[in-house]
Amino acid sequence: MSRHTRSFTVFQKNPNKLHMNMKKNLFVLAGIMLLAVSAYSQIKVACIGNSITYGYGIQNREVNSYPAQLQKMLGQEWEVKNFGVNGATLLKQGDKPYVKQTSFEDAKSYIPDVIIIKLGTNDTKPGNWKFKEEFVSDYSAMINEFRALSSKPLVILCFPVPAYPERWGIRDSIITVELIPYIKKVAKQTKTELIDLYKPLSNHASWFPDKIHPNIEGARKMAEIVSKKLLKLKKKIVKRNR
Repeated sequence: MSRHTRSFTVFQKNPNKLHMNMKKNLFVLAGIMLLAVSAYSQIKVACIGNSITYGYGIQNREVNSYPAQLQKMLGQEWEVKNFGVNGATLLKQGDKPYVKQTSFEDAKSYIPDVIIIKLGTNDTKPGNWKFKEEFVSDYSAMINEFRALSSKPLVILCFPVPAYPERWGIRDSIITVELIPYIKKVAKQTKTELIDLYKPLSNHASWFPDKIHPNIEGARKMAEIVSKKLLKLKKKIVKRNR
């Protein structure tokens, strides 16, 4: 009996085995296709910010920073990336302008569907805040640059978290009396969505061990607030990206 005849005889004797192999291969193929479709349809979120976004001072920031916790809350339909830069300012004449950092270019190259901006904390330092008259125009310019991306992303601005009450020149009094009103003005002029991270994290000094940066619990609260906003806007985001 030839080898081909023997092979045919084996399949004749084990038709169920052939069927099972074919079924297994179909399942594998379906799984690959599902993953491909899932990756293609993910809503891409870019988190822009300073050290608070970056996760400075948080143990295992790769999994515990607010963007990382946001990813876990949103699930596989979303892809969240952290573009936070330690010490970054919104002001172009600040001591470390975000727009001059590599992360700014990286965020644009990411071609996100949604952009969450949480900047301003470092701008309240005296050496930076002397340029406060340029804050609204600088913020508007950043928003417009992001909106010019091919993905036409939805841009969302965040109020800074509280300072308890001051450190490294960062002053809560400036955040509440001047910075937040400026951000409200920017949002109104540019018709941009807003997220309040200030009030929900007030009266929680224990979440800010160094008075400025949130711990894991504080970052979790930030992620919860942002997650609720994104899920509320999901239909709008998906519709604008079709």
